[in-house]
Amino acid sequence: MSPLHMRLRPWASAIDRISLGVGQAMAWAVVLMTAIIVYDVSMRFLFQMGSVMLQELEWHLFGVIFLLGAAYTYREDGHVRVEIFYQKFSKIQQAKINLFGNLFILLPVCLLVIWTSIPFVSNSFAYAETSPDPGGLPYRWLIKSAIPAGFFLLLLQGFADSFKQLLVISGEDTDTN
Repeated sequence: MSPLHMRLRPWASAIDRISLGVGQAMAWAVVLMTAIIVYDVSMRFLFQMGSVMLQELEWHLFGVIFLLGAAYTYREDGHVRVEIFYQKFSKIQQAKINLFGNLFILLPVCLLVIWTSIPFVSNSFAYAETSPDPGGLPYRWLIKSAIPAGFFLLLLQGFADSFKQLLVISGEDTDTN
């Protein structure tokens, strides 16, 4: 193993394990959200009993699942891509495209969202923001904090993928998972 491989692969593997763990937790959150939606809809249609708190909990969970699950989706190569041309390229060409996308699109966008969302979350926390609706959820800052957290996880996964793409480009690794 080369020094490059010995330095990059452990970092990529550690980040992959974090993304996998968070992804598995988000899978359970989907199950929880589904159960809450079924309960909420059943109560509304069968007993005409609605709950603002349950409706807010549904969209809070959806937001957390989406934001924190993005890194796992990227790890599993489940993101959207135009495959028409990409699939015809060699592994090294694909790695170069992926590395370019990571360095010049994914990582800068993640940093921008993290940077700009921190004051948004800080203000929400400072004012102990709650739902404006009667019966809504308290701690609105908690859901808002999922924005920088989710993009931080995606940033980490972008670094892990960049490390893997560098190994492919250098000819030291053909396994990008």
